[in-house]
Amino acid sequence: MSKKHPIVAVTGSSGAGTTTVKVAFEHIFRREGINPLVIEGDSFHRYDRVAMKEAMKQAEATGNTNFSHFGEEANIFEELENTFKTYGKSGACKRRYYLHSDEEAAPYGQKPGEFTDWEDIPAGTDLLFYEGLHGGVVTENANVAQFVDLLIGVVPLVNLEWIQKIHRDAAQRGYSAEAIVDTILRRMHDYVHYITPQFSRTDINFQRVPTVDTSNPFIARDIPTPDESFVVIRFRDPKKHDVDFPYLLSMLEDSFMSRRNTLVVPGGKMGFAMEIILTPIIEQMMAKRG
Repeated sequence: MSKKHPIVAVTGSSGAGTTTVKVAFEHIFRREGINPLVIEGDSFHRYDRVAMKEAMKQAEATGNTNFSHFGEEANIFEELENTFKTYGKSGACKRRYYLHSDEEAAPYGQKPGEFTDWEDIPAGTDLLFYEGLHGGVVTENANVAQFVDLLIGVVPLVNLEWIQKIHRDAAQRGYSAEAIVDTILRRMHDYVHYITPQFSRTDINFQRVPTVDTSNPFIARDIPTPDESFVVIRFRDPKKHDVDFPYLLSMLEDSFMSRRNTLVVPGGKMGFAMEIILTPIIEQMMAKRG
């Protein structure tokens, strides 16, 4: 961890809602005049899109049916750890981008699914902001979490997460229902061993819980809306960040405490809750940075 070059990481699986947190942080950074270095978790995958398909085929040929982007074999955790360590010490590191679409790939003259070259980051950033799958991962070979100053987890109820993935992959990527279910099953081993444990290390967890029936996510016709859910916000150590629960309860109408360190807010206020919770924490970070 580093006071002078702090690191903020948002971790959660695909479709979990990390984008909502990212937008909240963007608003905070803009208001506070903070210049962040943004690091995307996808840039630390081991394989590009073509190579990943081939690696999956090879894994299946050897009887490994659990090979996925969630696990250690498909990522370079040691490089992610080194990036956080280097930035924390000096405020400098290298980064690259994973190009998801034609639009992202065009400026680089590359194809979607490829990586850009590693490059030195611009000088003068105030903090490193990571958003991806493994901001708090710990394995025998890498400990990424140890270098993070503020670790945020975003994790919907698992059935809701599956519903979001099923609808997104079908609508945006044209995947069949069978293919999506196969992907969920293939990822399950790595989800349990690499994704879930991170949420015991997070400083704050945001978990969306639907108030409608999601008992069979594979037949759900639509995604529960924010107004059809609550957000359970768990603070690992409220004293660490001077969390003012009476203030939060007064600002967030219809919210309540379910435990001494757990705040529950209406789903429609998730973004607002994130901003009023996270803004003073980021302000404290910048004050300590000097």
